[in-house]
Amino acid sequence: MARYLRIRCIVKTERTGAHERISAICGLTPDGSHWTLTHEDAVSQVENGDCRFYIERPRDHRYDVIVAMDVRAHRYLKTLADRDQPDQLLFLPACPHLAHTPHSIPGPTGLGAALDRLEWHRNPDTALYLCKGHARELLLIR
Repeated sequence: MARYLRIRCIVKTERTGAHERISAICGLTPDGSHWTLTHEDAVSQVENGDCRFYIERPRDHRYDVIVAMDVRAHRYLKTLADRDQPDQLLFLPACPHLAHTPHSIPGPTGLGAALDRLEWHRNPDTALYLCKGHARELLLIR
């Protein structure tokens, strides 16, 4: 049975092609933790039947998200209500999660420059990473 997940926010690109405008989709799990899938992973999960996605708009309008294909056979996400561009998804807010800051680039943590500048210590017993030396300790599960 496919998981049914609500997309609450997105990570946009500056590109104009329908299949290139969104780089990731994000939401919350039932326990309130943040989840993120790259656009490519989300497309694969829909096509494989592992996940189904939806968005909610004002006044309880729910739109199911589907996989569409452009004229060059590029697959991309859009809602049933959209035409060629994923407009309903693009109306969602930008994801505020730290991993998606404008200065995010790949690095040791895989979560972007904001987290890579921090000092990480790996606990050999638990294989968890802990960030030290800051007002709030951060935990990274790898």
